[in-house]
Amino acid sequence: MIDLYYWTTPNGHKLTIFLEETGLPYSIKPINIGKGEQFAPEFLQISPNNRIPALVDHDPLGGGGPLSIFESGAMLEYLADKCGQLLPRDVRGRADVMQWVFWQMGGLGPMLGQNHHFRGYAAEKITYAIERYTKETERLYGVLDERLEDREFVAGAYSIADIACYPWIVLHERQGQDLNDFPNLKRWFEAIQKRPAVVRAYAIAKTINVGSAGMTEEGKKVLFGQGRRRK
Repeated sequence: MIDLYYWTTPNGHKLTIFLEETGLPYSIKPINIGKGEQFAPEFLQISPNNRIPALVDHDPLGGGGPLSIFESGAMLEYLADKCGQLLPRDVRGRADVMQWVFWQMGGLGPMLGQNHHFRGYAAEKITYAIERYTKETERLYGVLDERLEDREFVAGAYSIADIACYPWIVLHERQGQDLNDFPNLKRWFEAIQKRPAVVRAYAIAKTINVGSAGMTEEGKKVLFGQGRRRK
């Protein structure tokens, strides 16, 4: 059994999509990041960066005691190796998938996250920051659109590269993007959106984050007012 420490964010959705797609048994341990539950000492033992998602595998690959992992990209790679799905075993195929997972982790996610912050959450609407991250989002969408011009999925066959990218594209309207401007990306997005595992994953999210009216001011202080943790 896998314990998934989860909240309803793009990075959290990656793991529920993967787990629903592969059928690995798991249980969700909700971590309400708007209430500061990510700072609980027991969670920090699993995720020292105080971010979700994280997991504990009680039957880990290679045996031994429970294994904890944080960082969604590392989790996807580990789980794909564990179940032998959604990540090619040959060197070239694996490298192709993993370079796009790292692209998402190092570029698509962080840049679109800043887009969300300055367009939606920042108390002060800074025109330069909004334009900067909206244009960078557009550039990254363009990279993905070009990549998908001659292939169905990011690395050919459906893989953890697609699972890593998709939840961030779900929020395209919030990011100031029109998918009609990216026809290859739109075709890819709509194909993934219809996958039964994706439908199930987003249905699960609605049962975890119930009745949310958006980010509260207190939640913003918790999420965006963090400095160094002091013991």
